Amino acid sequence: MTSLPKNGFNIDLSGSWQLASVDGEIRTTIILPGDVHTALHRAGLIPDPYFGRNEEKVQWVAEREWAVERSFTLPEVEGDWYLDIDYLDTVASVHVNGFLALEADNSFRRHRPDISSMLKSGDNSIRIVFASSIAVAAARQKQQPFYIPYSTGNSPIPDGNMLRKPQCHFGWDWNIAIAPLGLYGTIALKKLETARIEHVVTRQTHNNDGSVDLKVTATLFSKGPDIAQVYFELDGERVRLDVGVNGETHVNHLFHIDNPRLWWPSGSGEQALYRLSVELPTDEVTKQIGLRTIELITTPDASGSRFAFKVNGREIFCRGANWIPADALFSLSSPEKTEDLLQSAKAANMNMIRVWGGGFYEQDHFYDFCDRLGLMVWQDFMFACNLYPSTEDFLDNVTIEVDYQVGRLSSHPSIVLWCGDNELVGALTWFEESRKDRDRYLVSYDRLNRTIEQAVKKALPGALWWPSSPASGYLDFGDAWHADGSGDMHYWSVWHENKSFDNYRSVRPRFCSEFGFQSYTSLPVIRTYAEEKDMNVASPVMELHQKNAGGNERIAGTMFRYFRFPKDFPNFVYLSQIQQGLAIKTAVEYWRSLKPHCMGTIYWQLNDTWPVASWSSLDYGGRWKAMHYLVKRFFQPVAVAAIPSDDGKTIRFSLVNDTLADVSVDLAVSILTVKGERRHLKDVQAVCSPDAAVTAASIDVSDIPEGTLLAWHFTASNGTGGEGHYVNGTYKALELEPAGLAVTHEYVEENGSVDINVTARGLALFVMIETETDGKYSDNAFDLAAGESRRITFTPARPLDRGALPEFRFYDLYSCQSAD
Repeated sequence: MTSLPKNGFNIDLSGSWQLASVDGEIRTTIILPGDVHTALHRAGLIPDPYFGRNEEKVQWVAEREWAVERSFTLPEVEGDWYLDIDYLDTVASVHVNGFLALEADNSFRRHRPDISSMLKSGDNSIRIVFASSIAVAAARQKQQPFYIPYSTGNSPIPDGNMLRKPQCHFGWDWNIAIAPLGLYGTIALKKLETARIEHVVTRQTHNNDGSVDLKVTATLFSKGPDIAQVYFELDGERVRLDVGVNGETHVNHLFHIDNPRLWWPSGSGEQALYRLSVELPTDEVTKQIGLRTIELITTPDASGSRFAFKVNGREIFCRGANWIPADALFSLSSPEKTEDLLQSAKAANMNMIRVWGGGFYEQDHFYDFCDRLGLMVWQDFMFACNLYPSTEDFLDNVTIEVDYQVGRLSSHPSIVLWCGDNELVGALTWFEESRKDRDRYLVSYDRLNRTIEQAVKKALPGALWWPSSPASGYLDFGDAWHADGSGDMHYWSVWHENKSFDNYRSVRPRFCSEFGFQSYTSLPVIRTYAEEKDMNVASPVMELHQKNAGGNERIAGTMFRYFRFPKDFPNFVYLSQIQQGLAIKTAVEYWRSLKPHCMGTIYWQLNDTWPVASWSSLDYGGRWKAMHYLVKRFFQPVAVAAIPSDDGKTIRFSLVNDTLADVSVDLAVSILTVKGERRHLKDVQAVCSPDAAVTAASIDVSDIPEGTLLAWHFTASNGTGGEGHYVNGTYKALELEPAGLAVTHEYVEENGSVDINVTARGLALFVMIETETDGKYSDNAFDLAAGESRRITFTPARPLDRGALPEFRFYDLYSCQSAD
């Protein structure tokens, strides 16, 4: 949503402000929207928080109080003036000409205080004082009628659950813990002429004849009785209404659309969008609207109950990842960087993003991108992995937050589900206090959860609501981390319990909304925060850039389980990414083969907030890890996967079809030797009906000679295809031989890309190309048999100098593990 007051009634206060510590010791400038840490770093007052162990050196910033100040000029002050502020992080007071205009303590709300009496003709000043979140949180914890636990494992900075602020700002098992502060959204002075627009909300009715009635409700605010001219416009159809306003007034208009163009998720149809505007003489709100129906199917069945999304009457298998904030520091993010991350999600055949509940309700551009890209959004409310207060003042604050956010976001067609929180039900079992007095904390949780639900349903009647993630159902407080019969599941046994990849096949989720496996961030990214002396998994720098307790040991321990240990640090990083991809591939391929029993796999996580070892498939900055290239393959709408039977005696080839049409597949199965020879085993033709999964063929394990791999490639009637291999056992048991890679590359004048041709003399598994130059590859982490070649296009993020082509590094499984 954009709010654009007209005719000079808007003074944009963004830009350069003076920043100072309240004690007066430190002074510099800050650009708002922006954060304090970045301003201090740019002024040379603190080191780069992301480099080395500097996180430890900047902790003092969050412990101080800070103030930002600027002046502005008003030729005349007659009339009603107000400030428009959002994304104010977090406990802050706003002063105009020395008068207190606002006391704020919720970064998820918009504030519009009337400051008419505080202004004067000529020069005026505005000052925002930020309290220390750490100090305020500690004080509020002491004020609670009983102690409210928080996850110390995630949050080394205590008591973040006391504040309505991104919970990951206090640290997480992937995030830097520096409790940033600042202002990240609108900061403007506006004049109220007759009325202003508070919200624009839409509701759709899809009629039996195929037409759609779109009810548009504009909530207007005026200081007293008056007549407002309101214009509603939808794709050129413009209507004027003259309405009486007084205080808060709701104005409705109904658009009837005879032949609607429907919005579909990516891969299922067009992302048709309509432009909607509501306009006053001095204010306008514009939105992009998508027409679609959405249902959540939770009908009981023999296994428990279903969990499936139905869009426009069609069930959609959800393929996607969890989203965390694009950067730990707001000033280092941008709409362009956000769009790049979401484009990478779509490019990897995703159709859903879950906005996780420990970050932000994202800014408008995020949801605009999702609308255009066809990425369905599972929207958590911002509560995660802690217990929370249920005092009256806290719940009142939450009610206003939910009303604002739902009103702001609800017209986006991409948002398909509103979810109460992330893992709060499970958190009831994590703390000694709540285990000893479960009833007290359960009642407290229920008060919060019902407050959110009631506010959602009041702001958006008919909204799809799910109480928590994971959850087995409404008012079901069971263990949805291990119970797989109903609802959505978070399955973490492979990572947190150190179980084998095969363990993913021990559960049959209806919808898995979290599961993941860590890897190191890519070597070019590591070089941005570590010196050569730190290139060791046990170095203090590498350990500080690993936030999950035992994470480095678990990565290394898994390598011992499946692989021969890599020969050096760069290959350790490479192999960590390969095994991460194999873990998630194992889960997704099996769960997709259960379709329609399972109707969604949303892995943890898409992106990183800073350079760190984590579960992400995209590096900080947007590079694709090895896993993301695997994701692109195993998330194909038509895919073939090799899945072993429970007794280990057979391998079945699962054929999954997420499209609307029948597909036929030609599948060629072969044996692949360690010398890279392909020995043909069988050809298979298989057909799969729309939105289904079938077994295309089965192979007896006894048909796979010891020391060889099972390999295949397929082509499908919809024009797609793919390939893969399966190891009956572990990679470390294979007596691999040198791959003999030969490489040529050339600059492509027309588009500035680089074409790379890779040829193998032997078996090359998981060939990975890497360069310090930022960019993306048309494919990566691929296999080659003896005599096979692959042509890869590298597209740099920025134009290359033709005479200075990047230096490429090449990895494969044999060279990773061999000192030769």
